[in-house]
Amino acid sequence: MKRGPVILSAYWHKVFSCYFQPSSSSVHISFVCFSSYSSFGSPGLRSFPDYSPKKPSIRDADFVHRISTIIKQRRSAKDLNMAQKLFDDFWTKTIIDRNTSVSQFLEKLIYTYKDWGSNPHVFDLFFQALVENGHLTDARKLFDKMLNYGLVLSVDSCNMFLSRLAKDIDGLKILLKVFREFSEVGIQWNSMSYNIMIHSLCQSGNVREAHNLLFQMELRGCFPDAVSYSTIINGYCTQGDLQSVLKVVKNMQQKGLRPNAFTFNSVILLLCKTGKLVDAEKVLREMISQGIFPDNVVYTTLIDGFSKSGNVASAFRMYDEMRSQNIIPDSITYTALIRGLSQNGKVKIKVAFSLHNEMIQLGLIPNVVTYTALVDGLCKQGEVDTANELLHEMCVKGLVLNIYTCNALLNGLCKSGNIVQAVKLMKDMEVAGILPDAFTYTTLMDAYCKSGEMAMAHQLLQDMLQRGIKPTVVTFNVLMNGFCMSGMLEDGHKLLNWMLEKGIMPNATTYNSLIKQHCIRNDMRAATEIYRGMCHQGVVPDENTYNVLIRGHCKARNMKEAWFLHKEMVEKGCNLTAEAYNALIKGFMKRKKYMEARELFEEMREKELSADKEIYCMFAEMNYEEGNIDLALVLCDEAVEKCLIDNSKGGRT
Repeated sequence: MKRGPVILSAYWHKVFSCYFQPSSSSVHISFVCFSSYSSFGSPGLRSFPDYSPKKPSIRDADFVHRISTIIKQRRSAKDLNMAQKLFDDFWTKTIIDRNTSVSQFLEKLIYTYKDWGSNPHVFDLFFQALVENGHLTDARKLFDKMLNYGLVLSVDSCNMFLSRLAKDIDGLKILLKVFREFSEVGIQWNSMSYNIMIHSLCQSGNVREAHNLLFQMELRGCFPDAVSYSTIINGYCTQGDLQSVLKVVKNMQQKGLRPNAFTFNSVILLLCKTGKLVDAEKVLREMISQGIFPDNVVYTTLIDGFSKSGNVASAFRMYDEMRSQNIIPDSITYTALIRGLSQNGKVKIKVAFSLHNEMIQLGLIPNVVTYTALVDGLCKQGEVDTANELLHEMCVKGLVLNIYTCNALLNGLCKSGNIVQAVKLMKDMEVAGILPDAFTYTTLMDAYCKSGEMAMAHQLLQDMLQRGIKPTVVTFNVLMNGFCMSGMLEDGHKLLNWMLEKGIMPNATTYNSLIKQHCIRNDMRAATEIYRGMCHQGVVPDENTYNVLIRGHCKARNMKEAWFLHKEMVEKGCNLTAEAYNALIKGFMKRKKYMEARELFEEMREKELSADKEIYCMFAEMNYEEGNIDLALVLCDEAVEKCLIDNSKGGRT
């Protein structure tokens, strides 16, 4: 016997020993883990080969016999760290040819089989040792070698192989191939097998394929469990496919399976992301009713959702409920509340700072996101100096400013009309290594447009393009609105044509700026042409489009066109503003189309929109002359009430 194989034999004795512990009682080794391809104890099946290409040495037979004894006397210790160390030591030995060693060891097991009379579990252990230590190519060779001798390894070992393959980068293709091939040679996959595959497919974004595998699982008599469904649900949640999520949840419940905490968390997160906060809270209540108690993550998700929607009261209701359940909020929870409060006026910003102080008292450290929310809130209230002080505090604490913090301050400076300081801030950002983004440029462009400095605004767009910063449609809309408000319609049209040439799709707001300016100039032909071009490009008109056009046509006394647009917008579910209703009613009254005018007036009242005083007076007088005294008096009272409200609130549009 050569020295190499002897060293290998001693090594593998150690490896197998670490998988088993001594036991006072005899251990029964189950044969159930092997498929019908195995010949051990099963008459009529292909037998293990009764031949040996080379005669094994006495030393080989003795070694394998010792392994057999270990298997019978020891049970699993699950001491994988020890196994890993032994394996690593083995592969780093330079005197051993790894491929030859594994091959020689496997030959010892096969060719001395009749001499030691053990059970096939030893091959399973060898396979598991290879898989757990990442030697997947050797493991596959072992599987195929055993298959040649009519032996298929246990499904548990094969599941281990699948799990290890699933962890490899770009391993999905190989994983699917192995799953199919192993099934073809006799592996009876179980729920764990399918769950491994479903999880891997969902992780790679192939949720539909994973869902199809769920159906195949049932057809093959292997019933999905809560983990199977939860993985699919989480996959659809990640893709934002709410409709599919609800279908899978319903199907899961029909099967008598109860969603677990992971499932509920995924659904609540998706509902919050899609703005369906009422539904998200309903899921929370169902979760609690089923005895599954939400954790910090669930409550924080809801708090963040309510805060972003501006419903700070509901956010605090969730916060209070969370505290009553003795669930401790973390810095993310507080930051979500602070962000919501910072967007809701001066009173709320004070409460936000109180929460900031409470965080510090609890030992929670505010991060850059927390401070950015406070800075943004202060800037929106015009308190730019206080925001600057807060930024200084951030720097003293060692927090690094990011693009969002700087953009919040820059936005505050622009809103307060301090464009010079805003430009200086942008330059300071670049010196500090914070590169301006599309929002930075768009904010500055908007400030220049509002101050009538269109040349500077246009220059900023050129700078963006030269630096490779991609403008958003909002950027173009800001510039378009600036051109139109400055009376530079020709430049506005050039910008629109340039966008279309470059494949940049305008939206309704882009077209609305041009349409509005042409309506103001009473050029309804040009306004209509722009509207038609908008529809031709596949851009859907919004409520503002219709309201602007209707008012323009009424002003130009094109009542037929105005009435047509009104009907069209109603069919599309758009709402007419009070200003547009007033224009239509007055237009029809001037044309003595009293029936159409009355219909619109009643429609307006049903929607609780306020007509102007002139219209109320016209209809009150009309009803008085018709003998409808009661209605005339109601309209007079309504006129007083509505007009007073309009005067105090600036009118409802």
